[in-house]
Amino acid sequence: MNQITKTAMVTVCGRPNVGKSSLTNALVGEKVAIVSNKAQTTRNRIYGVVNRDDTQYILLDTPGLHKPKSALGDYMVKVITSSLSDVDCALVLVEPIAHVGTPELALIERIREEHLHAILCINKIDTVEPAALLPVIAAYNEAWDGFDAIIPISAHTRSGLDDLMAELAKYATEGPQLFPDGQTSDQPERQVVGEIVREKLLVCLDKEIPHGTAVEITKFSERDSGVIDVDATIYCEKSSHKGIIIGKQGVMLKRISTLARQDIEKFMGTKVYLQTWVKVKENWRDNVNYVRSFGYHDD
Repeated sequence: MNQITKTAMVTVCGRPNVGKSSLTNALVGEKVAIVSNKAQTTRNRIYGVVNRDDTQYILLDTPGLHKPKSALGDYMVKVITSSLSDVDCALVLVEPIAHVGTPELALIERIREEHLHAILCINKIDTVEPAALLPVIAAYNEAWDGFDAIIPISAHTRSGLDDLMAELAKYATEGPQLFPDGQTSDQPERQVVGEIVREKLLVCLDKEIPHGTAVEITKFSERDSGVIDVDATIYCEKSSHKGIIIGKQGVMLKRISTLARQDIEKFMGTKVYLQTWVKVKENWRDNVNYVRSFGYHDD
């Protein structure tokens, strides 16, 4: 058992869909954040916990920086900016594209305002030739020469992750262990289960529909036999969306529920009995009270 004497708080930030949650999961060694190929999958700040040698690393996985178009979007952007305060290092994750976009420039400006140490991580290097990385590095060096390090990685293949952890070790400071051994996230089991259901909505549904959904876990209990009973209500914004989520003769909802149950059983380590319902709450993303009621709040 490692004796933890140091901690390092690291914010993982970047534009939507660059692989922040995939990287957090890869470093933690298990799924603590849901993943899909759709933008704005992550809505809350999620802590991933990694214990290595004498250091506990707390990784703050954040939503992708975007222009907000709703009360939910306003909340997500606020999460990002607040996550760049009082941390030891900012890890800016980008794709291997030789262009520094507006979201990256905004993050760099915020990092400069906070006088933060920062590492640039170029993700998805398994999708390009090595020579293609040189103009990417040059573009970011021209935008800002303040990065402590530039590290090419692939969260998918795990290439470069040891180099990244070695760099992050430089920011560890003396301090007590913040999370107990065995705990890999700050999320309660109930919240993780709801996020798994939402992930399957993102995986199974097309276009805008999954972004207009929220999941509420209304029952989470364990039987004497160890079976977990879960009741999940899926909220959507339009009656037409409800029909699509349920599908003809309930086929789509059954598919979503089956995929969710399989992942929940892996996460919980026991058999799960999952029941799902679909309800309509029109335009809930624009209603601050609804946004807060679904768990997207600061307190």
